[in-house]
Amino acid sequence: MTSFAKYPGLKGKTVLITGGASGIGAEIVKAFAAEGAQVGMIDIDEGTANELLAGLQGTHALEVCDLRDIAALGAAIGRLAETLGPAEVLVNNAASDDRHDWREVTAEYWDERMATNLRHMFFTIQAVAPGMIAAGGGSIINIGSNSWWEAGSGFPAYATAKSAVHGLTRTMARELGKDRIRVNAVVPGWIMTQRQKDLWVTPEALAKQVDRQCLPDPIDPVYVARMVLFLASDDAAMCSANNFMVEGGSI
Repeated sequence: MTSFAKYPGLKGKTVLITGGASGIGAEIVKAFAAEGAQVGMIDIDEGTANELLAGLQGTHALEVCDLRDIAALGAAIGRLAETLGPAEVLVNNAASDDRHDWREVTAEYWDERMATNLRHMFFTIQAVAPGMIAAGGGSIINIGSNSWWEAGSGFPAYATAKSAVHGLTRTMARELGKDRIRVNAVVPGWIMTQRQKDLWVTPEALAKQVDRQCLPDPIDPVYVARMVLFLASDDAAMCSANNFMVEGGSI
């Protein structure tokens, strides 16, 4: 039976999570709620988000927002700050790994993929960082992907956006470090969310993936959430500008 660490220092902290209604994001929301954090979620899927939050204990709040709309995103962050207080932890999780054929990508589709998978991360950081500076520090965790390290195919715009997450992480760690704000990236491998199972997991594909890993088990999203908790906690006080892999050793 798996036994996870507890992080008492997260109790009462205000945590902002984008894309928290389902998949990896939902596991992150549940993990912070279980630690007694005040959880603020931004997601476009109101029904699924409310269903998740209804099953949680403690303080939480939802803002329904299309993260591609930067003005709406800023307003949503502001309302959550009024409800819960300024974010002390930010988890930039929202993304969508829709498949696409490189031959069919238009300029408009490319821009939409960047808006969905990358652009909102910077503007969310920009919105929450002043509050963290005023508080004397904070933790920002960007969710990347090892898809581009593995030279994965079928989603070149997604892979490009996710590779840029690591550049954003390192440069913002330098920008904000003097204010004791830590910025790190968590890098999931192929995580067995319901979306992945419904759309792309086949026995053959899963066997091929597990064969690439050092560890022989499919990866449950809970393990990504556990890494996020660590990076949000005081245990990670001297961790910044780095990638923390949760991919079973598949690089």
